[in-house]
Amino acid sequence: MGSAHYTLAAPIPLPVRAVKGNEQVLQDAFQNRRTNIQVESQGVVTKILSDDSDGSRHQRFIVRLSSGQTLLMAHNIDIAPRIEGLKVGDRVAFFGEYEWNTQGGVIHWTHRDPVGRHVAGWIRHNGRTYQ
Repeated sequence: MGSAHYTLAAPIPLPVRAVKGNEQVLQDAFQNRRTNIQVESQGVVTKILSDDSDGSRHQRFIVRLSSGQTLLMAHNIDIAPRIEGLKVGDRVAFFGEYEWNTQGGVIHWTHRDPVGRHVAGWIRHNGRTYQ
C-alpha cells in the first residue's frame, strides 16, 4: 500500500454553516441531477454498510437529513482514519462533495487531499473530526 499518512484531528470548533440552507441545496441537487457540489450539513446514521474495497477503500453508511433525504457517505479510509464506534442513530456532521444518484446522492471527499488539488473535507462524530 505504500506509506500513507493518516490524520485524526483533535476536536475542532468548526461551525456547521447554514445547515438548513445546505439541505435545500442538497434537495435541489438531487431533484435536478446536479453533481460536484461542495456542501456542509448533518444527519442521522440510518444504516451501516460494508466497506467498499474496490480501488481505494471507503467506509460506507447512510445518513438521513432532517428533510428526509438520504445520502450515502463514502469516507476514504486509505487517506483518512475510519470513524470508530459509528452506529445507527448517531448524528454526524460532514463537509464533502455531493454526487447525484437515484437514491439521494453520495457524499465523498470527506478527507484532506494528499496532493492539495481539492478542498479538504471532514466528518465529525462524537466530538472528533476525521479527515
